[in-house]
Amino acid sequence: MLSIGYWLPEAFPLLVLAHGVALLSPGPDFFLLTGYAVRYRLRGSAFICLGIAVGNGVYIAVAIAGWSGLRTNTWLFNTIAIIGAVYLLFLGVMLLRSRPRPLDIKVTRADCVSPYRQFILGISSALLNPKNALFYMSLMTVILGSQVTLVQQISSGIWMFLAVLLWDLLVASAISFPPVQQRLSHWVHWIERGAGSILLAMGFWLLVQVIL
Repeated sequence: MLSIGYWLPEAFPLLVLAHGVALLSPGPDFFLLTGYAVRYRLRGSAFICLGIAVGNGVYIAVAIAGWSGLRTNTWLFNTIAIIGAVYLLFLGVMLLRSRPRPLDIKVTRADCVSPYRQFILGISSALLNPKNALFYMSLMTVILGSQVTLVQQISSGIWMFLAVLLWDLLVASAISFPPVQQRLSHWVHWIERGAGSILLAMGFWLLVQVIL
């Protein structure tokens, strides 16, 4: 029988702590998810959660594979950062342009953004943030160290993927909860605009960081 040490590295609790703190820190993915969950509830945001998790999973796999191109290739990092900044600006404008309309607590399938579009929004948001790649590379190298095995890396990667997915689903579910929706009914348009403004600010800030 294999021990838990075979599957998980000694530094796994520290990894969970560092990753958990990062999840609690609102970023572009969080504000994208909030902007859609407040209007379309879980039906219209669940696949955004999946897309964000898959995007993070790609960078986790890249980190496990040992690819450090983003860490050493400034041109590649800046290119992805610029594309990501433009994408954040696009998302921000979309949310800012949303029209005020009554919040329908009973959202139908026809009212929602399609699962495919939700998924594309989520995975694009995650993949076009190169800091995600650097974050996971740092976790894999600095926290887990050089003695970690491939099995332990994969187990840690699966944990982080599931943590991202479940956390985002929890956030979307909390926002979608009917009592919460009723309390937010008069504020939906302003929440959408607030999320859009934050995404715009993040996009401009990222562009300035790259250009300067």
